[in-house]
This record gives sequence, structure tokens and C-alpha cells, in this order.
Amino acid sequence: MSLIWICGVDEAGRGPLVGAVVAGAVVLDPSNPIEGLKDSKKLTAVRREYLYEQIMEKAKAWGVGEASPAEIDEMNILQATMLAMRRAIEDLASRLGSWPDKALIDGNRCPELPIAAEAIIKGDAKEPAISAASIVAKVTRDRQMICLHELHPEYGFAQHMGYPTEAHFAALKQYGACDQHRRSFSPVRKVLESIAN
Repeated sequence: MSLIWICGVDEAGRGPLVGAVVAGAVVLDPSNPIEGLKDSKKLTAVRREYLYEQIMEKAKAWGVGEASPAEIDEMNILQATMLAMRRAIEDLASRLGSWPDKALIDGNRCPELPIAAEAIIKGDAKEPAISAASIVAKVTRDRQMICLHELHPEYGFAQHMGYPTEAHFAALKQYGACDQHRRSFSPVRKVLESIAN
């Protein structure tokens, strides 16, 4: 009898004003457990990095998918999140060699998939595979923000990771939007409109 592979899926970056929304998908290996998995938001950055490396080493398979700021602006953040999740599962499937048998999705809705899927509210606190996916998504996105900070240090992305903080708003007002800002998000749109006027 073949093993049943269940993947956990979660995203990072729905709330920020800049950058991609990133999803992670992970199939854990029952014979190679990872201690300490929990919702990535409840972990320190150092602990997340450590667990990320553990997941890369011990998980049966993992995948990452994202939707760009342009895609977010084109289709809205919810649809872009669903797209990123599907891409993460497709990436995982290519590493696993087949689609997993089922996907457990953090939240209250599932992307369209050719496999069974179940949405679990606060799944990142309930299902270790979703916790692992949340860590993969968060670490991947934070690394992207640090790279973006090196290109545009004036915005302070390494400090606030693109979230709508007072420092981010102040930088937006002073410098306008960079090419990675989500123009459909009202704080960015309002700043751009005020500059145009």
C-alpha cells in the first residue's frame, strides 16, 4: 500500500504594501520528525531560520510559490494568494514526483486544485505541516525583503518587511513608490495620488 502524502500550505505577505505574496507547501516525513514547529508569527527570526533549515533537510518535500506585485494589482490580493498557493503545491509536486494526496490550507478557502483540499482556520497553530509551510513562506519572503532593502535602503524594508508602519508611510511620502510597491493598495495609491496632485 502506498503512503498517503498530505501537504500543509500557508502564505506570508498578504498585508504588506510591497513585494510578492509568498506561499509555502510542505509534506513532512513521519520517519524524520522536526521538533518545535509552530505558527511562524510566534517564532523569533533566529528560530524561524533554524526551523527553515530543518524543514529543507528533513521534510519529504517542500515547495514555494509567489504572485508578484503586478499580479496582486491585476487580480486582487485574495486571488493572488490562491495563485501563489497553487504554484507552491505545483513546485512541491515537481520535487515529490507526483501531486500529494491532499492539501491542508491555512485559512477559510482553498485554491483550485486537482487534489482534495481542506481549509483550516488557524491551521498554522493546529497542523505541523501547515506550521512548516508558514515558516518556509515567511523566511522566503523576509529574505526577499532584505534583498529589496539593499536595492532601496531609503524605505527601511529590512526593519518593517514592507508592512504599513509609520516609518514606511513616511518613506512613501518622501520618496514615492518603488517598482515593487502594490499600487492597488489604498495607502500606496493615496500617496501616489497626492504626489500627482
